[in-house]
Amino acid sequence: MDFRRLLIFVSPHYRILIGVVVLLLLGSGLSLIKPWLGGQMTAAILTQDQDSFRKISEILAAWLAVIVIGSALGLCSSYMIGSAGEVMLAKLRRALFKHIQYLPQPYYADRQPGATLSLLSNDAEIVGYFVTHTVVRLLPLSLSFFGALVLIAMLSPLIASLTLLFLPVYYILMKFVGRRIRPIAAQWTRAWSDAMSYTDENIRLLPAIKAFTREPEEIRRFAEKNNTLLSVARKDVLIHALLDPAVAILGGLGLIGLLWLGTHQVEQGLLTPPELVTLLLYAMMLNSPLSSLADVYGKLMRAKGASERIIGFLSLESEEQNTNAPALPAVAGSISFKGISFSYPDRAPLLQDFNLEIPAGETLAIVGENGAGKSTLAHLLLRFIDPQIGLISIDGFDISRVNLVSVRDQIGLVAQHTLLVNGSISDNIAYGEVTAAHSAIEQAARSARAHDFIAALPQGYGTIVGDQGLKLSGGQRQRIALARALLKDPPIMILDEATSMFDPSGEEEFLAQCAAMFKDKTVILITHRPASLALADRILRLEPVKTE
Repeated sequence: MDFRRLLIFVSPHYRILIGVVVLLLLGSGLSLIKPWLGGQMTAAILTQDQDSFRKISEILAAWLAVIVIGSALGLCSSYMIGSAGEVMLAKLRRALFKHIQYLPQPYYADRQPGATLSLLSNDAEIVGYFVTHTVVRLLPLSLSFFGALVLIAMLSPLIASLTLLFLPVYYILMKFVGRRIRPIAAQWTRAWSDAMSYTDENIRLLPAIKAFTREPEEIRRFAEKNNTLLSVARKDVLIHALLDPAVAILGGLGLIGLLWLGTHQVEQGLLTPPELVTLLLYAMMLNSPLSSLADVYGKLMRAKGASERIIGFLSLESEEQNTNAPALPAVAGSISFKGISFSYPDRAPLLQDFNLEIPAGETLAIVGENGAGKSTLAHLLLRFIDPQIGLISIDGFDISRVNLVSVRDQIGLVAQHTLLVNGSISDNIAYGEVTAAHSAIEQAARSARAHDFIAALPQGYGTIVGDQGLKLSGGQRQRIALARALLKDPPIMILDEATSMFDPSGEEEFLAQCAAMFKDKTVILITHRPASLALADRILRLEPVKTE
């Protein structure tokens, strides 16, 4: 898998990276002075001459200076790392969200929302944190470790050699633990995505849940998913809980062995007591980088899994925007479907060698039983999906060969399932024309026969509609959706069961208004309602494709 693509988003500016590394290296260099000061302190205490107090005072002053300077360096590096990490995380989230916007519609039909949300939250944060808080610290950790090892070797080559022989044991332990961390991290992500997807679905279905008194059953189902997540999380906690004491035991055994050897070397005159203290302090410095490197290994396994998921997601083919293709010019609205064949994955053909000509300005009603392909025709025209075979053109322009945005800009859609944002009525009407003046918004609402009910609301056009417009009735939501399409003022309009939420009198009023609004537009009217057929210049009945 090509991880270079991910580096574009998680690599900080080289000046920031150099600055952080320099600060961390200086901090590591200062930390190597402390054991030496400890040895000097021991020598001054053991000497017990008239200058001992002065030497001790100078050593303590130097030690305090090292602590203060090291703390200042740590403060600067922590802020720079944290700031750079947030910038990188924001850039990665922005790239993921952008890719979400441009993925084709069929992608979401096969996946739970929680899996996609996990990329934006969990996986992006794991990768960002690993780069800024883990990778950047590897160099100073290595400097601390090998610097301490070199200084130990200068005091006792034998002890340094034995320390090096100890490293393979430590590596084998890390390898053993790492093999268990990675699959558990992947299991946790799947369990978390499943729980979040279920929660999202549950919230959207709350009216049905309450109507069918499903609350106890839904609570039970969530408990199962939550327990699965808990079980995986506890395995992860157990492995990390075992890792720390294992490293502590290995480090403790190493220190005890060092003290035993060092004591013998003092007895043999190969080391002085102050040198033994210095050696011990440097050996204790080895434990900190080793413990940190153990943590790095665990985080590396998590980051590797998260990176693979992110790269896999970013590698998914997005909609063909044809940004370099010519834009579809202003059209009159004639539409042509020629030789169209289409089927959804793993399903029987929905359209086969389908042909249809719609002259500009015509209102065509498409009827037929469920599953005949009525809404699919609308989705093909909007290029939510593409046919396997055939050509779709507007005013003679092949819509697959022109800029995709320019195609959708000239088509207005009023869908059966009205999609509204949790904002004001004004925001929803102007959703496709965000710079529209209030007068234009109001005129669109009047044309859609929505102004009267909007004006009667306490906050009028500033009324918040709630999630998916739940604070409005079904008919009110559809009028808002129609006003949104009319404000766009496209030459082509698609009404997909747009009157399904109206009562008979409301439908008659709505259709009477539509006759005037759609006078100069090409209209595709997908409907089951007989009253809606009065608007049509022509009626097309779609029949399911017959399969042998």
